[in-house]
Amino acid sequence: MKDIHITETVLRDANQSLIATRLSFDEFAPILHKLDEAHYYSLECWGGATFDSCIRYLNEDPWDRLKKIKSVVKKTPLQMLLRGQNILGYKHYPDDVVREFIKMAVYYGIDIIRIFDALNDFRNIEVAIDETKKQGAHAQGTIVYTVSPIHNVENYINLSKKLENMGADSICIKDMAGLIMPDIAYSLIKSLKETVKIPIYLHSHSTNGLAEMSYLKAAEAGVDGIDCSISAFGGGTAQPPTESIHYALTNYGFNTNLDGNKLKEINDFFKPIREDFIKKGILNAKVLSPQPEALIYQIPGGMLSNMISQLKEQNSLNKLEEVLNEVPKVREDLGYPPLVTPMSQMVGTQATINILTGERYKMILKEVKAYLRGEYGKAPGKINEDLLKKVLGEEKPITTRYADTLEPAFEKTKEKLKNLTIRNEDVLTYLLFPEIAEEFLRKKKNHPSADELREKSKSSVI
Repeated sequence: MKDIHITETVLRDANQSLIATRLSFDEFAPILHKLDEAHYYSLECWGGATFDSCIRYLNEDPWDRLKKIKSVVKKTPLQMLLRGQNILGYKHYPDDVVREFIKMAVYYGIDIIRIFDALNDFRNIEVAIDETKKQGAHAQGTIVYTVSPIHNVENYINLSKKLENMGADSICIKDMAGLIMPDIAYSLIKSLKETVKIPIYLHSHSTNGLAEMSYLKAAEAGVDGIDCSISAFGGGTAQPPTESIHYALTNYGFNTNLDGNKLKEINDFFKPIREDFIKKGILNAKVLSPQPEALIYQIPGGMLSNMISQLKEQNSLNKLEEVLNEVPKVREDLGYPPLVTPMSQMVGTQATINILTGERYKMILKEVKAYLRGEYGKAPGKINEDLLKKVLGEEKPITTRYADTLEPAFEKTKEKLKNLTIRNEDVLTYLLFPEIAEEFLRKKKNHPSADELREKSKSSVI
């Protein structure tokens, strides 16, 4: 009987994909001990958009959130998603900032770091993998899966060899848009298992109704682990439901190690929370059921929910279909980047602007301009020459690793903030999201929490 590791995503990706990362710590805190007893391989609880959402919408310190989770979850490894040189932001940061962030994340309790680059340009994950291993955590190198005229199984096999040679402890195939077909899942996982000697994991979304079938075929091919979400927050644009996958795989002769009774308790806890988010209008019916047309648009869960929010704010939800039709056109113009953060936001927002202004590229996002200059890495395919000329003129795009052009920033920023904070964690928060972090840190300084007051009194006694 082969073991298959199950990672639970309700605290991060499912929450991000279904409710735009609005699940607060207080809402899930009572169930943490049960999550720790269910025998999951890991709990994905941090990274991705959780950091941004904590300070932007939830008035939570993301570092304190992680610390509180770790204080309860003692047995199950905590996992996070890291965007390589982007860390958790939307641009590239200097190497010193990447290293300081990873040191702090591991110090606060992260055990497994899933590291990816939106373009599969592995120059942008080398430093993160190196520092993760130096800190004694598990470095999971990631291949962003997408479908285009230039992406195929052979391409992914070559990428897997590079990750193994870079020292990754395992490899994840990150299918953020739920595009992987069952037969491709089988052939890709089987080929990877024959090519590299490190564990292979598959991450997918139920967006298009394929993920459950693809998980089963991946299991047949020898996959070592998959991502699922407890059923109250499973399916739709999130991951396949944990319980269903657990029972199906167990019946099929695999061993997930999960405790079915604990899974029921966990799901019963999240059911009323789900209903509450439906009543608030945060959990939209559009993201709950399969949307097979997304096989054309190739839009990941978090991107779709954010796009709906953007259009709602502009009173233009009626233009959703037009925007969805524009997305693959913008993607082709940009050389077929995989639609994962930050590329999904760039492509989605540019497509939205193209439709709302009534003219393609009348306005071009500054992030798209930076991408065209080569600041995010090498585009997977050929970029539209007219668009490139419109943005760059005669300027040549950068072909070297962009982070090599960036000056160290951590110590300089720490000095700049010395009157506001002396905590390295706060400096990192500011570096990632300076526009919103400064106000957040000022409020925090003027209204410290009970935990912070206790820490302050301890240090003054010492």
